[in-house]
Amino acid sequence: MNFVITADGSKTIFHETVGEHYHSKHGAVQESRHVFLQSGLQYLLQQGLTSQNEKVSILEVGFGTGLNFLLTADYCLKQNIKLTYTGIEAYPLEVEVIAQTGYDKEVDATLWHSFLEHYGQALSNPQCLVNEIDLTIAHQEVLSFNSKQRVDVLYFDAFAAIHQPEMWTLETLEHACSFLKPGGVFVTYAITGNLKRTMKSLGFSIEKAPGAPGKREMLRAVKIG
Repeated sequence: MNFVITADGSKTIFHETVGEHYHSKHGAVQESRHVFLQSGLQYLLQQGLTSQNEKVSILEVGFGTGLNFLLTADYCLKQNIKLTYTGIEAYPLEVEVIAQTGYDKEVDATLWHSFLEHYGQALSNPQCLVNEIDLTIAHQEVLSFNSKQRVDVLYFDAFAAIHQPEMWTLETLEHACSFLKPGGVFVTYAITGNLKRTMKSLGFSIEKAPGAPGKREMLRAVKIG
């Protein structure tokens, strides 16, 4: 694995097969915090889009290094919010690789150690980490994923369409978004005309939100109904 130091001092990994970094070179941690935690979960809570602010559920497409989960779980831990988090990842990293990311500097130490300890088990069974922070990592392709549960927020963090076009098709987006509750929030770092049209066709109200450093805009969409 090729670790790369990004502009904010945090690490990402270059995926040689895909030909892309797992996170923005302009800052891995600041991108994750801005796009997913702040523009996704915190937006949902601030807008009152969930009636149970003390309990939230999140689905992530593209679990990767676990950075989005760790920052979100750390926030929920500090805010006394119960979190049920499911990540979909067809090609999970080894825990030994994740342990070298240095993300322990960004989150509660107990959370970090519990995450590393339970990571392997979470690939097959739900795991309770700390203070009602529950994690499941679905080791499968997105279109193979299924669940009876509906979530409050969808973090869509697949590799870019130029490298993984199959992740941004109508079929994939429709399947992933089917697990969102009405009023649920979809967020991703990307924004294109085709993506906006697709999300509108799926019954979402879309918004061009400010992007993370290095990107002027990102897409946030709320499920109507």
